[in-house]
Amino acid sequence: MANPSQLGFQDASSPIMEELVEFHDHALMVALAICSLVLYLLALMLMEKLSSNTVDAQEVELIWTILPAIVLILLALPSLQILYMMDELDEPDLTLKAIGHQWYWTYEYTDFKDLTFDSYMTPTTELPPGHFRLLEVDHRLVIPMESPIRIIVTADDVLHSWAIPTLGVKTDAIPGRLNQTSFITTRPGIFYGQCSEICGANHSYMPIVVESTPLTHFENWSSMLSS
Repeated sequence: MANPSQLGFQDASSPIMEELVEFHDHALMVALAICSLVLYLLALMLMEKLSSNTVDAQEVELIWTILPAIVLILLALPSLQILYMMDELDEPDLTLKAIGHQWYWTYEYTDFKDLTFDSYMTPTTELPPGHFRLLEVDHRLVIPMESPIRIIVTADDVLHSWAIPTLGVKTDAIPGRLNQTSFITTRPGIFYGQCSEICGANHSYMPIVVESTPLTHFENWSSMLSS
């Protein structure tokens, strides 16, 4: 999760988030180059007198027409690559369903029989030592690491949003509609998120906690809950 003095993104825990961070840095460098060029030209115009040959030169017009096209291509190609990576999974290893309520989440493991539970925020008075206030829940969403996961998101009452920044996942939960997203965790760990829609008075009190574990641990956990 994020540190109090952190300025950048959280450490990526999925291939999609790694690509998003890399694209962010790439776009930032392009923007920095454009700003540097514009500032240089502004300073040059203030310090020197432009001749009529410079103002009317067709070569200059050709350059400032081609350069923006090149910049757009440099931004569009990696963006399209990420869009294709975020496309629907054909054969996920696990399918989950997240239902947003005011103000908690219900999770259904559709590949298992009767494996459903509600996830409420842990009250501050009941919070164990070392756990995070307003981010910990009573039942975490446990998933196997390095496995393609498909999650179907909807809501029971108002608009919600299922978001995990370190996984690069953010999907709106809309009543009467099923939205779908997918991700793969690259390492074991506990990843925190929150509802990202203003869904009412307790909007900031419906956190999301995903626990990525090895496959054997997940199988033991699921068999224990299913029995």
